[in-house]
Amino acid sequence: MEATSAAERIAPLAPPYPPELEAHLASLMPKGWSGPALRLFRLWGRHLPMAEALRGVGRYVLARGTLAPRDRELLILRTCARCDAEYEWGVHAVFFPSRVGLDAAQVAATRIGAAGDPAFAPRDRLLLRLADELHDSATASDALWSALAAEWNDVQRLEMLLVCGFYHLISFTANATRLAGEPFGAKFPR
Repeated sequence: MEATSAAERIAPLAPPYPPELEAHLASLMPKGWSGPALRLFRLWGRHLPMAEALRGVGRYVLARGTLAPRDRELLILRTCARCDAEYEWGVHAVFFPSRVGLDAAQVAATRIGAAGDPAFAPRDRLLLRLADELHDSATASDALWSALAAEWNDVQRLEMLLVCGFYHLISFTANATRLAGEPFGAKFPR
């Protein structure tokens, strides 16, 4: 068992892993990954049935969803930023922006900017507003929903709700367990 830091409430598992957990963790990491599995995955790995259930949602969101990857990442970054979940924001801020067309100023603005930040096009601002409204009120206003409907279909809007909700769950997990950041993870801009 990996030692917990002073802040962590539950330590992520450390090798050696039972074969079933080893296979599960390997299935979560990108091809060619040479380091240890992410701390979040090793934390959830404490109970494999739960970890497997969460993998299904995570895999859908990141690999099988209908949203454009850029749209998905804007929702994820803003949701994690609003939840003060530096752990997950930091992983996404490093791993995805160059792959989805977000620059450093836009990534920083998901944390320190408002939904109307000029770093973003009007379409992007709708996504940020959705993450904000869901975070603040657990719903979306009629005006925002109508604006979203003009840009995205019903399935995509349902997926937006899934993405924001799932990353609230991840944020709650990282924050409540005081999960230490990944060595490569970004820190929040100050």
